[in-house]
Amino acid sequence: MEKTLRKGKRRPQLRVLDMTGFLDASCGQDPTTMSMWARSVAVARTCLSAQTQARAAQRLAKRRKLEPQAPVTNPVEVHTDLLVNRTSYSVLKEALQTSTCGPLRLRCRDLWAEELSGPSTVALLELLDPVCLRQVDLRFNNLGLSGLCTVVPHMAKFTHLLSLKLQYSNVDVRRLTAEAENSFQHFVSAIGQLRCLKELNMGSSRLSGRLHQLLSSLQGPLESLELPFCALLPGDLSYLAQSPHATHLKKLDLSGNKLSGDFLGPFQRLLREASASLLCLDVTECQLMDVHLVSTLPALRCCTHLRYLGLYGNPLASAGMKTLIEHSQTFRELQLVVYPVPVDCYKDLPWPPSSANLLEGTVDEEKLASVQAELQQLIRATQHQDVLWTMDIYGHSSFDYFSL
Repeated sequence: MEKTLRKGKRRPQLRVLDMTGFLDASCGQDPTTMSMWARSVAVARTCLSAQTQARAAQRLAKRRKLEPQAPVTNPVEVHTDLLVNRTSYSVLKEALQTSTCGPLRLRCRDLWAEELSGPSTVALLELLDPVCLRQVDLRFNNLGLSGLCTVVPHMAKFTHLLSLKLQYSNVDVRRLTAEAENSFQHFVSAIGQLRCLKELNMGSSRLSGRLHQLLSSLQGPLESLELPFCALLPGDLSYLAQSPHATHLKKLDLSGNKLSGDFLGPFQRLLREASASLLCLDVTECQLMDVHLVSTLPALRCCTHLRYLGLYGNPLASAGMKTLIEHSQTFRELQLVVYPVPVDCYKDLPWPPSSANLLEGTVDEEKLASVQAELQQLIRATQHQDVLWTMDIYGHSSFDYFSL
């Protein structure tokens, strides 16, 4: 009896292999590990190889007149993130096509597609599992409004799509022809069909005066909104402050948009509305001077859960930074502040300085070292020394929406 049980006992078989979540170089990846692109290609080739071996076994059994192997009934689901560009497009597309009936079934969680045409992007989307996909990141694809109108409607089938990033898509809605206006309306309608969307990145799209049309089409409030270098107008910020999105925002990126002058009031109202939920605020290169920062502090201090504050590229002086540090005890969850080289540490800086002036200007290294020492002394005095205050905009991991 015991022998029968042992003989009939089935060995456990692998059903799911989860390869998601590996960090890439831009997110602090260990330099000894494979890049996202290399991992994507390796996974694709492994799936193709497994399918080739399975077919070879079938042919061998037929040639030897053996009982043919049954079709794959217990395939392994390989959950992975994929980065695709023109170089790797063919192998990844083939792997996705063949994995539908092979021993290894590719299930993409996050898709990054770079420098692909609209039709190529659509062809990939059509091959992805409609349930598994949670993020689509299309970057440097130069799709324009007409290309986005081709691509985005194909995303409606992804029932768990939470994040859509369309940075550098060559979108400019400021002076549209009648045809382009129709494309914009079509794009807005397509975005509105993404029922679960919580994160939207329209980086470097010129959206002046049209933010209301874009965001009001969504079926629910966003929790992450990235609008860097989008040529926003005061009216756009006013709409956002009054919109249902404001009170749900965990992450807000307004980098490269002017926030001084007529923009300052709407920006401050937006901060107050988002204060209960906001965790990450990036206002890099927003033309904020000391007077603007000090004026904004009351609204900023309402954001008591803030973890990240990006101020790089703003013409702030050491006095403004000292004021911020002195008030930073309000932010009990703060982890990282990226601040600019103080303007009083430059030599012969024109006023008001442009972002290019701040980036290319000559820094008085001796003065900077002295100011940094003063700032560090103030930071130690706050007894909140676990916060990283840095002028290095690249030397740290970014705050990803899914990690918040």
